[in-house]
Amino acid sequence: MSDLVAHLDALTNASRVEELWALHCDRMATYGFDRLIYGFTRYRSGASLGDPQDWVLLTNHGDSYMDAFLGQGHLYNAPMIHWALENTGACSWMRLRDPAQLTEAERNVVAFNASQNVTAGYTVSFLSVSKRIKGAIALTARPGLTQSDVDAVWAEHGAEITIINNVLHLKLQTLPYSQRHLTRRQREVLQWVGDGKTNQDIALLLDVSPATVEKHLRLAREALDVETTAQAVLKAAFYNQMFVIDTAQSPRN
Repeated sequence: MSDLVAHLDALTNASRVEELWALHCDRMATYGFDRLIYGFTRYRSGASLGDPQDWVLLTNHGDSYMDAFLGQGHLYNAPMIHWALENTGACSWMRLRDPAQLTEAERNVVAFNASQNVTAGYTVSFLSVSKRIKGAIALTARPGLTQSDVDAVWAEHGAEITIINNVLHLKLQTLPYSQRHLTRRQREVLQWVGDGKTNQDIALLLDVSPATVEKHLRLAREALDVETTAQAVLKAAFYNQMFVIDTAQSPRN
């Protein structure tokens, strides 16, 4: 089995987001990319990326960088994010070297990144089936590598790197992940709703009162920040929190 095939096999068999992300970060580091940011949203609307609590956001950048990148709004003005939202495929950060093509807000982001040694890299924007859905990953080269160095790496290994990142993206869609967390009981009642059961049916199945079922559904709606139970079922399904197997027994609250 080739090294690449072995790595893809490990990615596709990862059972947790943490495991998958660690494998990916280690692999990307072998190409010279030591800091990554992966982002995915299903709730893009016009210029909005949706509620940040609904994003899938993974990174191995330090807290100081991410606190400023998110807290100071650089994410919304980052030129490579703007590129990713309108394109599919891979793009060199060489395009950032022409200030005339950037807005003032974009130039501010480039200056901030330069102060953090985030100066060379590639961005991969993944194919979307809907305008509301978008995923992309920023691959930052380790300090000391120039953009010309990175472009040379990409010329040799770019197709391989792109395939690996696409597998990561697709695998993440199969694993439970959300910044909005449901309890086991909230998931359970949503699953029964997804199976077409009424509150009365669920109460009988779980040996609880209909009022208790509604309480869990209300708390699930609040946790997912939606107005209706149907929306809660849809959002929980989007983030693979429906019909999941618990690997540890936690309180059924």
